[in-house]
Amino acid sequence: MGSEEIMKKPLKIDMHNHILPKKVPKFKEMFGYGGFIELHPKENGYADMLRDDGHFFRAVEPNCMDVDVRIEEMDRFNVDVQVLSTVPVMFSEWAKPADTLVVNHFLNTDIAESVARHPKRFVGLGTIPLNDPQLGCQELHICMKELGLCGVQIGSHYGKLNLNDPSLYPFYEEAEKLGAAILVHPWDMMGADTMPDYWLPWLVGMPGETTRAICTMIFGGIFKKFPKLRVCFAHGGGSFAYTLGRIEHGFNVRPDLCQVDNQVNPRDYLGKFYVDSINHDPKAFQYNLDTYGADSIMLGTDYPFPLGELEPGKLIENMPGLDDAQKERLLSGSALEWLGLEKEFFQ
Repeated sequence: MGSEEIMKKPLKIDMHNHILPKKVPKFKEMFGYGGFIELHPKENGYADMLRDDGHFFRAVEPNCMDVDVRIEEMDRFNVDVQVLSTVPVMFSEWAKPADTLVVNHFLNTDIAESVARHPKRFVGLGTIPLNDPQLGCQELHICMKELGLCGVQIGSHYGKLNLNDPSLYPFYEEAEKLGAAILVHPWDMMGADTMPDYWLPWLVGMPGETTRAICTMIFGGIFKKFPKLRVCFAHGGGSFAYTLGRIEHGFNVRPDLCQVDNQVNPRDYLGKFYVDSINHDPKAFQYNLDTYGADSIMLGTDYPFPLGELEPGKLIENMPGLDDAQKERLLSGSALEWLGLEKEFFQ
């Protein structure tokens, strides 16, 4: 797509996408223990994601691995830019930290290569081993200074560590220093083992996981200690906006439990972080607009997976009452601010 065509219409940046390499090493053979994801190719560019014990995780289509197919679909839906990040199951934060680093660096290099091939169509987010924050800071520096990525995607927690854990302070400090965008994506959902049916970990657990991440960062004083962080929470911020009244009420009536590390009202942090636009429901999206404001929301689709927005930008573009400036902010302005980029970069 040429620059003249891009300039004729509002820039559309989809900041929540997942991508896999076409080939994934057999990490079990490399490290001597299992639990890692393998990619088993099938016909016509499809593949199965399997754990190395043979347990099926997910089938993926060519658009998850082939950037040429991806660009064709972007053009079909008038998406100018995608912000690429790995599939969260690839985090491998449960592994030995040095091995997690190897997995993460492999994924980061693959994303960086896709960005380098198509610098006007893709922006990259890496993933880092926060099971060892020192190694995480090391890989963050490589992502930002050597691989040309704009930030990292992290999980909603790491093992038994929530995102307020003091061991993560060096990561937050380094992210501030480097100007790294942070995407917090729910994973390893709490209670998943008690609700194995009906896809409930994804339908029920994920919104709760994202709310958990927001609350631990607010109550833990992360945004107060590191005010320059640029953080976006996936899936519309989960259920945070809809339970904020309860969260604020708890903060007020039980300061002995909620104000241990931070005495700032949770509502005061609205506008201090971003969420994406995946709400699926115009009424829910309107509630997020009323709660967060358009300046804190950005287009994100969870492409290429079926639980995401299947027509990128449709919810925003069809929302009544939004003027052109608000739509432009939602379709690209918030994402550019979060990424630390200028619109002219893509023209």
